Amino acid sequence: MIKDSSFFKHVKGFLTIYLPRHKCSSKNTIKSYRETINLLRIFIQEEKNIPFVKITFDIFSYDLICRFLDWLKDKRKCSKTTRNQRLAAVNSFLSYAAIHDPALMALCIRVKKIPYHKTGQRRVEYMRQTAIKAVLGQPNVAKKNGFRDRFFMILLYDTGARVQEMLDLRLKDFQLGSSTPFVYLTGKGGRTRAVPLMGKTIKHLNEYLARFYPDGTGDNEQYLFYTTIDSCKKRMSEENVSSFIKRYGESARKVCPDVPPRVHPHLFRHSRSMHLYQMGIPLSYIKDFLGHSNINTTSIYASADITMMKKALESVSKKDATGKIEIPVWQGDENMILSLCGLK
Repeated sequence: MIKDSSFFKHVKGFLTIYLPRHKCSSKNTIKSYRETINLLRIFIQEEKNIPFVKITFDIFSYDLICRFLDWLKDKRKCSKTTRNQRLAAVNSFLSYAAIHDPALMALCIRVKKIPYHKTGQRRVEYMRQTAIKAVLGQPNVAKKNGFRDRFFMILLYDTGARVQEMLDLRLKDFQLGSSTPFVYLTGKGGRTRAVPLMGKTIKHLNEYLARFYPDGTGDNEQYLFYTTIDSCKKRMSEENVSSFIKRYGESARKVCPDVPPRVHPHLFRHSRSMHLYQMGIPLSYIKDFLGHSNINTTSIYASADITMMKKALESVSKKDATGKIEIPVWQGDENMILSLCGLK
């Protein structure tokens, strides 16, 4: 018999009520938090030989959570980023528990003092246009699934969507009768955004609909992308998408060295974002296009593009045909310098 059930009560409330209903967290976020609590459970069993049914908040401490984080790093070989995500999840859970049980507030405050590891800024991986073209050229469009796979990747790139947003698309989400055709994408936290569709994308969409919905699109609640199981159309899985994109990436790399070693669905989103930034689209527009809630998330693209930095440096010290460094047009012109600095 469980003597103190408060731990289990708070775990259930956190995962089944607080995260999905109160915070409107995405399924992936809830999954990540559930995995963290499961890992903490496994660690406690290994570290203290305490089975899950006997876990209480009495065994929790600053030192225990520190050892848990070290266990993630040493035994599970987790990266600094993953370690920090697990710590954030533990802090979130303890904060929730402390709201419902003030006696846990002291523990919550102590654990929040555990420092996060510095990870440094990672470079954003993306594909060049040549790589995108090579990957899109891999599916055998003569076959039905190959035709579907190519259109999936085209739409994934053109809309900059997350794979979950793409798989959740239903026929009703497309608004093609508007003067500016667009599609509704529903992202993290249930936030919906409208993404415009280019003419070439609409052409591919119509070809796809003609092949996969030959009887028309009267039932607009149907998923755009589906798999047929026992004569029933089901939402396509993320695993299915990851599998065929990985396969096309591997075959494309054999004919195009620009293709990265690992091609995955989110790489299309990064690639679209970088290409928009390289074209001069302001970050504020890219933020809305991607559905980011904070411009700081989008700013990673501004600091990632070495090509643009190189071009900017070349434009400053551009040489003419004689090999002499070109003198900037503002040099020696004080009025122009004042204007460029916003002082006049």
